[in-house]
Amino acid sequence: MIFDKDTARQTAEELLQIKAIKLQPQEPFTWASGWKSPIYCDNRIILSFPETRTFVRQQMVKAITEKYGTPNVIAGVATGAIAMGILVAEEMGLPFVYVRPEAKSHGRKNQIEGSLEAGKKVVVIEDLISTGGSSLKAVNALREAGAEVVGMAAVFTYGFSIADENFKEADCKLFTLSNYDHLLEQVRSKGAMDNPTFSTLQEWRKDPAAWKGV
Repeated sequence: MIFDKDTARQTAEELLQIKAIKLQPQEPFTWASGWKSPIYCDNRIILSFPETRTFVRQQMVKAITEKYGTPNVIAGVATGAIAMGILVAEEMGLPFVYVRPEAKSHGRKNQIEGSLEAGKKVVVIEDLISTGGSSLKAVNALREAGAEVVGMAAVFTYGFSIADENFKEADCKLFTLSNYDHLLEQVRSKGAMDNPTFSTLQEWRKDPAAWKGV
């Protein structure tokens, strides 16, 4: 779910303005999964724009406080959400850890980097939610380490039904600052896209794995 409608609209607009989100229905992107997509989201670009970075950080902190209260620890999902997680933790005056996709094969062989005691309440920060698979791996790692995962906060989600199912199955709460629906709303409100192109963007989200482009 989104945190707040006004925040969702403003976040979508900010991401479009700094080109963290690009829409190319006529020249689709290819994701690492092999899916063809008319949209590409790289929220790491937020870090290069101080005003947007400040807005996202402040809204994330506000949302976490209202939805989850004050946790003991903030955790970022590697690698995309490490920096944003640090910014949030700094703003809240909380310890920070980050979670790798899997444990290192050398050294201390850590999957969780930083100091985390069992029983601590943790809010996980993510930059982007697609299917939720990699995000929930981080949640599982934290739970296995004895942490109490209060929930996850993310900048943006595509709103896939499989993600909703995965988070429900994992019994993990999720809210995002913005989502695909509010992104399309922003695009349409500006008259920046014709109806056929808008329809293409709507169709893609229904079955992204099978979509082959226009």
